[in-house]
Amino acid sequence: MSSSIRQSPAKRRLIVASDRDRANVEGSGIEHLVHFLQADTGSQSPLQNAFPLIALAFSAEGESHLREGLAAVQALGTVPEIPVQRIDASNRAESLTLVHALMEGGIGRLARFTSSITSELAILRRERESLLENYRALEDAFQARNWEPVTEVFAHDPYVDPKDEGVGQLLATGYVEQILPVSSHGVAGVALHLHSVPKDGGELVVVLGYVENGEGVAEWTVPYTQLAAGWSFFALPRACGGGARTLRLRVSTTGGEMVGLSLGYPIASERYTARSEAPHPDLDLRPLAFRVFTGLPGVRPTRMPNMIAPTALLDGHFIEDYRLAVDLLSQIVDVSVTPIVPEFQTVRFLEHEHAVVCHPLPSGISAGTIGRAVEPGTISFSASAVIDHPQGAPAAVSFLLAPANSNARSEVAELARKGAAKPSAFFSGWREVTAQKAININFQLDEPVRAPMDLMILSRAVSDSVDFSWLKVSGFRLVKQSAGASHVNE
Repeated sequence: MSSSIRQSPAKRRLIVASDRDRANVEGSGIEHLVHFLQADTGSQSPLQNAFPLIALAFSAEGESHLREGLAAVQALGTVPEIPVQRIDASNRAESLTLVHALMEGGIGRLARFTSSITSELAILRRERESLLENYRALEDAFQARNWEPVTEVFAHDPYVDPKDEGVGQLLATGYVEQILPVSSHGVAGVALHLHSVPKDGGELVVVLGYVENGEGVAEWTVPYTQLAAGWSFFALPRACGGGARTLRLRVSTTGGEMVGLSLGYPIASERYTARSEAPHPDLDLRPLAFRVFTGLPGVRPTRMPNMIAPTALLDGHFIEDYRLAVDLLSQIVDVSVTPIVPEFQTVRFLEHEHAVVCHPLPSGISAGTIGRAVEPGTISFSASAVIDHPQGAPAAVSFLLAPANSNARSEVAELARKGAAKPSAFFSGWREVTAQKAININFQLDEPVRAPMDLMILSRAVSDSVDFSWLKVSGFRLVKQSAGASHVNE
C-alpha cells in the first residue's frame, strides 16, 4: 500500500509510539494504527481507547519516553507487558511495511473478531437489562391487579347436618380417605376445614399420595395447639409435576381428644365420597370439606388464616399407617423388673377403651410386652399417654422395640441397669406424664424395621409417691415405609 494514501482511523489502535517519533510515522501505512504517547507522561490514561500489542521507537529519546509511559500502565496490572521494538530510522520503510502486514493480517483479524464479540456482549447486556425491566413491569402489574399466585381449582364447602355424629372416632381408631377429583399436575397444596379443635393432647396426621402407584407425596403431623377452627392450608414445598395422576388424602389423629373434621355437601359420585376402614353413616355420599390449590408452592392463599409445612416428604416411597388390633393389645404380658411384689395388677388391657394400663411402682420398671406387634418396614411410632385419675401421681413412660421372641425381662433389666437399651433394640426415651393432661409421644426410627419386633410399654416413678398413678396408653399408630416401585411389584 502506498504511503501517500491516507488511511481511515482504526477502531482499535494496536501500536504505540512516542510523540517524539511522530515524524517517522506520519505518512506511513501504519499511521492509522498508532497511538502516540504525549510528552506529558503524568496523564492518568496514557492508553485511552487503545490496546497496543507492540511499541515502536525510532530514537533513543523516543524509546526512553515509551518505557517511562508504559511503566505507569504496567504497574496497574490490567494489560500484558508491551514489548518495545527499536527501528532504524534510515531503514524504516521496509520495517514499517512488515509491521503493517503483521497488524492488518492475522492479528488484525483477531482484534476485529474480539471487537465484534465485545459489541455482541454489550448488546446482550442491554437486552438482558431490557428483559429485567419488562419483568419488573409485569411484576408491578401483577401486584397492582392483585392476581393470586395460588389459585383454587376445586372446593367442597363444609355442610353441617343436624344428624351428624362426627367422624372423630374414625380418625382416632383408623383414618378417613378422600380422593381429590382433580389432576395432580401443578397442585401446590390442600386446605381442610375443622369445625372444632381440642386444646392439646394429640396431633392431626395428613398424608397425601398417588392412587395409581401408591407413592407418597408428603405427610403433615400437626399438634392440636398449632391448629385453629376453620380452614387450614397444607402447603407443599414444590408443586406436583410430571404426568397427571390421581391424588388421595388420608387423615387420622393421635391422642385421646377428637378433632372435628368437617364434611361437605352430599354428592352423587360414590368414587369421590370420603371412606374409612369401618362404615359410618355420616360418610354415606359425603365428601370431606376441602379445597385444592395450584400455583406457586409455599405461598399461602389469600383469606386462608394459616399455612402448615409438611413434616416429611415421601417422594418415591409408599406410606401405610396401621393401628394395633384389639386382639393384639389383649395379648400384652407383664414383664416388669422390680423388687416389689404389688398387691394389684400393674399391667393390663382395657378392653372397652382399646388401651393399656402400666402402673409404676416405687422402684424398678413396670413393663408389658406385645409379641411381634411391630411389622417390617415400620419407620415411626406414636401413642397417647395420660394419668387416668384426677389425684394420680406423675409417672414416666417410654417404649422399647426389641427383636421378636427375645427375652423381654432381660431387655427391661438391661435398660434398668445401664439406662440404655441393647444395640439390637430401639428406645424412645422417657417422657413425664401428669394427671388429666394427655401427651402425645412420637418415636421416629433412624431406619425402617427389617424384621418383626416386640413392642414394650414401660413406666417408672418420678416422685416419692405412685398413688393412683394409673398410666393409660392408647391410640397406637405405626407407619410403614417402603419403596413405591417394590410395592407396585408386589
